[in-house]
Amino acid sequence: MTLTPQKNPPRGPQLDGERPLRIGMIAPPWFELPPRAYGGTEAVVATLVDQLVARGHEVTLIGAGKPGTLAQDYVQVYPEAPSHLLGRSVLPELTLAAEARRALAEREVDIVHDHSAAGPLLAAGRGQPTVVTMHGPVAGDNGDYYRRLGTDVDVVAISDAQRRQAPELNWVGTVHNAIDVPDFPFQDRKDDIALWMGRFTPDKGPDLAIEAARRAGRKLILAGKLREESEKAYFDEVIRPRLGRHAEYVGEANADFKRELFARASCLVFPIRWEEPFGMVMAEALACGTPVIATPRGSVPEIVRDGHNGFLATGVEALAAAIERSGEISAQECRRDALERFDLPVMAAGYERIYRMLVEGGTSIEEVTRAIAR
Repeated sequence: MTLTPQKNPPRGPQLDGERPLRIGMIAPPWFELPPRAYGGTEAVVATLVDQLVARGHEVTLIGAGKPGTLAQDYVQVYPEAPSHLLGRSVLPELTLAAEARRALAEREVDIVHDHSAAGPLLAAGRGQPTVVTMHGPVAGDNGDYYRRLGTDVDVVAISDAQRRQAPELNWVGTVHNAIDVPDFPFQDRKDDIALWMGRFTPDKGPDLAIEAARRAGRKLILAGKLREESEKAYFDEVIRPRLGRHAEYVGEANADFKRELFARASCLVFPIRWEEPFGMVMAEALACGTPVIATPRGSVPEIVRDGHNGFLATGVEALAAAIERSGEISAQECRRDALERFDLPVMAAGYERIYRMLVEGGTSIEEVTRAIAR
């Protein structure tokens, strides 16, 4: 067992007279925890594990790559995370599920929190409640999969908007994703640049961001994942011809470079074309005191408070006008909002209360909602 502490020690209240829970946490197999660059789900899992341990719980983490969390018990499925097989093979998911089944059968846990794709298929035979966080879309095949699992799993939404898209799923509550807000640098004085960050797909709207920033007279920095063939094809066909004096691609940003970009930017431009279930980059930008300019789809209206921590806008002209007004938003208010709603202890407390509700036998959304509100 190897423990690797975070840059900032986990924060939050310790247990107050309640017994610690024994939690089995199953991560996806594709990236190490925490991820070095891309890996939104893995980042959530890693920070949640550390926060739960800091709150006094016992966590068994099942994942891939070198140990990098505070989990007291780490089951390493692969010495190196098989990132190169993402989108090419399902075997890492199946191998992870088989190892998780074996490992959990040998351990006494109160509840399982499964973030993998294949693992929930084994939930019915575990003997403990299985919580599944809906990290992806609820439409199409992904939603149909969890619909077929029925009541074998208890599903947690990462936004109310996500839950509204599929009210028939076995939801037990909503817990927003979170970040280590104090680990993000706050900068009050901004550079005269706008920022786009994400995967290069039409859904993320990098082409809209380029055009809106150009019309606003603001240089746009693009930093995003460009690994899969579909991403490369879209980039070469749609984005590369639009690059130039007003738009620059700087590569996929690692953790340090990402923080630097968020802190410097006058705004994050987030012109999505789909029902985004959360959008971690919005919370990260707010943590750096950077307002968010975004289209009001999916979870965006839950995160962006129009006129307070950013602006909601639809269409290139409205996005450009919002970029021009980004200086009206207080950097201090953005940071304060991130601390109050998207900091790690807030997320950990939400999951802890859901775990306890399920372990004690309560499963209704109303019960969980009341517990989280206390």
